[in-house]
Amino acid sequence: MQIISDILLAAGALAAAAYCFVLSRRLKKFTRLEGGMGGAIAVLSAQVDDLTRALKRAEAAAKASSGALDQQMARAASATNRLELLLAAMHDLPEADPAPRGRAIRRSVRRHSPRQEYEAAE
Repeated sequence: MQIISDILLAAGALAAAAYCFVLSRRLKKFTRLEGGMGGAIAVLSAQVDDLTRALKRAEAAAKASSGALDQQMARAASATNRLELLLAAMHDLPEADPAPRGRAIRRSVRRHSPRQEYEAAE
């Protein structure tokens, strides 16, 4: 019985050694930078860095645009206030006198068609 347990123990040890060898090879492939997951992780890390830099640039551009927009809105509000003041001042002006009542000047314009002008020129 002891021989059977020794044989089973040796078979288990050999199976564990083979399993560890296979895992070791897979782990080396996994961490290799050229083509394994290590390479993929390195590429993803570089992309994250690029995206972080692009995000910072976009944030700075958005802040600059926001500042310019705030300035333009302040100028527009100032212009609106001035226009309101001018309109209010227009209501205070006296109305203009209509044309004199005695004689109205009437102007008439006589238009000729191009055909009439052509016949008159001949």
